[in-house]
Amino acid sequence: MASKRTAALDAMIEEATVDAYNDDEQLTGLYTMIEDNLAVPFITTVLGVEVTVEKVDLTGDSIVAICTRGRDRLRIDILDLPLPTPPPDGAEWISAYRHWAGR
Repeated sequence: MASKRTAALDAMIEEATVDAYNDDEQLTGLYTMIEDNLAVPFITTVLGVEVTVEKVDLTGDSIVAICTRGRDRLRIDILDLPLPTPPPDGAEWISAYRHWAGR
């Protein structure tokens, strides 16, 4: 039996992918929900360095976070992005994407 958390993530995935016919369309649906709901910018730590997540972007087969520190920019796959505590509003959509991706 699925846990309540897993059931909630499955329901979010269903909402995001209701009209999707393949993995690319499902990815686009999940990206749209993350883009629409994730409160950016927010600060997180990547490899011990504070960065600002400015926005998310869809790059072919993955969703990436556009991170900045000063004048430097870095794209980090959302699957690998460490979230701060407490997480930003809308971070549950990142959890849904990670669940969909099997992580």
